[in-house]
Amino acid sequence: MQLFFQEKIEIPITYLDEEESRHLVKVLRKKQGDQVRLTNGNGQVFNCVILEANQKKSSLKVLTSKEIPKDDFQIHLAIAPTKSPDRMEWMVEKITEIGFHELSLIETMNSERSFLKTDRLHKKVISACKQSLKFRIPVLHPTVKLSALISSKDFEGFQKFIAYVDETHENHLMDVANPKGRYLILIGPEGDFDPKEIKEAIQAGFQPVSLGKSRLRTETAGLAAVQMLQVLNR
Repeated sequence: MQLFFQEKIEIPITYLDEEESRHLVKVLRKKQGDQVRLTNGNGQVFNCVILEANQKKSSLKVLTSKEIPKDDFQIHLAIAPTKSPDRMEWMVEKITEIGFHELSLIETMNSERSFLKTDRLHKKVISACKQSLKFRIPVLHPTVKLSALISSKDFEGFQKFIAYVDETHENHLMDVANPKGRYLILIGPEGDFDPKEIKEAIQAGFQPVSLGKSRLRTETAGLAAVQMLQVLNR
């Protein structure tokens, strides 16, 4: 059964916006009487029947609803935007399918791109959530300077990691992260973090970690980190 997203859902009768209505009618060819699933992105899923299939504004009747439990762990990925927005969009799509909770874009000394709009990323996240049947929409934060994020008090109680290229790394992320935790992991740009940034992060309580023997591109490293933490909490 297809999953649709609507931020505000009314009971017992709710309406899809024009974009979702067009997808319902024109793409999926749904009609009156068909059943679909609907989520508000906050963990609630609604089983609905179509009352009117209209490309502009479809109406649905809510039959049942339930709350999906939250994960007992939290992944917050902080990553430098890639020079090509397409590569970052690809990563966001894939880590949404795998499962993450928050994303912060960070501006570093070696950043190839200091700013990236999150509206397109948000659309990618919603699309990936619907495709992979995720009922909680991950939070996307605007670009923040690395120094500000490192010094932030918002991450007290998090296990904090910084991944960078260093052949002497002995600590693999999978070996040092504790299951069922809250994780903040920093991923740098293609030119990697500046040594001063690494020193600052370590002094702020971030633990240096390796993601494996291979040298990874930024978006691949972000994907790998999320996958590893998911496997740890399987």
